[in-house]
Amino acid sequence: MAIFYGKYKLHKKICNTPPEIPYQGVSILKPLMGVDPNLFLNLETFFTMSYPKYEILFCIEDETDPAIMLVKRLMEKYPHVNTDLFVGGSNVGVNPKINNMYKAYEAASHEFILISDSGIRMKEDTLQDMMQCMSDRIALVHQMPFTCDREGFSAILEKIYFGTVQSRIYLAADFVNINCHTGMSALMRKSVLDEVGGLKIFGCYLAEDYFIAKSFTDRGWKICISSQPAMQNSGMCDVTSFQARLTRWAKLRVAMLPPTIILEPLSECMVIGAAAAWSVSILFGWDSLVFYMVHILIWFLLDWVLLSVVQNSTLPFNKFDFVVGWLFRECSSPYLFLHALWDPAIKWRSRIYKLAWGGIAQELKPRTRY
Repeated sequence: MAIFYGKYKLHKKICNTPPEIPYQGVSILKPLMGVDPNLFLNLETFFTMSYPKYEILFCIEDETDPAIMLVKRLMEKYPHVNTDLFVGGSNVGVNPKINNMYKAYEAASHEFILISDSGIRMKEDTLQDMMQCMSDRIALVHQMPFTCDREGFSAILEKIYFGTVQSRIYLAADFVNINCHTGMSALMRKSVLDEVGGLKIFGCYLAEDYFIAKSFTDRGWKICISSQPAMQNSGMCDVTSFQARLTRWAKLRVAMLPPTIILEPLSECMVIGAAAAWSVSILFGWDSLVFYMVHILIWFLLDWVLLSVVQNSTLPFNKFDFVVGWLFRECSSPYLFLHALWDPAIKWRSRIYKLAWGGIAQELKPRTRY
């Protein structure tokens, strides 16, 4: 399903808006914290987009953050782009991202809001692509997470994960209209969000992206993915940090949707394959080892096809690298999920949180409030 839907949905040609139809404005919220080697280039892509009507609202919590100087350099380099810088967050909940963005959200001058993480790299026509997906009954357009081409095993591991496991779930969920929204690059109607109290209402959650999308769908609005994936291009890329990120996401899913404890392991190749091999050996007397090996081979080949569809160009690594990265991810995934269950506390930068069932977050070691 994901392969065929990905071929249909992703990487569509952009259609130019007829001149008699005015462009609708977009306010881009860019929460930043710290710098990495790729941050300047990533942010610069937002200044060079071809969409004619947008503003960029940078949000930085700490007045000593070095990202402030970087943003000011870009503002001086591109004076024709409408930008503003908000330093110092608000205290509207435990979610640090929402606290950081809230002042900019209140100051946004356009009907459409694009929340975009610091590591996202845009193409010239990405915003136009997202806006073209925004029809009358759609309140939220989000990009499917993927990664830019980078060097190193950790970069290969990230691309394999986002191009196979994440894409498989994301595309299937979008096809059957299930909420699978991640907030790293999401375009939404501000008026619809304001109907439930605005961004601050979701400050009690760490997974605010899921609950924002849920609030839209609960009121009859639709959500969808755009044809261009969200190109993550963080300058800090290592296996340990990436696995910590996956573990944190697993903890969020378990707290928000407790059935995940049972269902998520059954979506993994090695787990479901072992269960299926044992079942056919009992029911039909088949050789369980042969069945298991054939299952893994077919899953592996389909993942290669899906990754190629999402990449839409030559992959930056060879087939041997893919084999090693794919096996490493598949074999380590059950361990990471069990680790998430064993230690449910969530570490996010310098903060530690505990989640109750339903996703409500409590900060265990709160920082000094504003």
